[in-house]
Amino acid sequence: VQLVESGGGLVQPGGSLRLSCAASESMFVIYTMGWYRQPPGKQRELVASINVHGRPDYTDSVKGRFSISRDNAKNTMYLQMNSLKPEDTAIYYCNADPPDPDFASWGQGTQVTVSS
Repeated sequence: VQLVESGGGLVQPGGSLRLSCAASESMFVIYTMGWYRQPPGKQRELVASINVHGRPDYTDSVKGRFSISRDNAKNTMYLQMNSLKPEDTAIYYCNADPPDPDFASWGQGTQVTVSS
């Protein structure tokens, strides 16, 4: 499966962005999926996940600000990011949670920069 992230950009603190993750195959629908991010100079971390029934889970630093969703009919997952902070600056990736090399390799990601 190929995963393609989009929707990143430059935004001011307090702003919003909506990221999309498009999967090339319907196998997407049987996986718990996650949004990960890798800040400059740091390791990649899981920030949000959503299971096959649509139940979301978030890391503490984004709770109340980010919202994950999926549209299985479109093989697409989303991340609505509100009240963005400079510390949210990172490359954002999507993949299975946990990552499964038999499902998909990492895509290019989409850059999110929060700066005034």
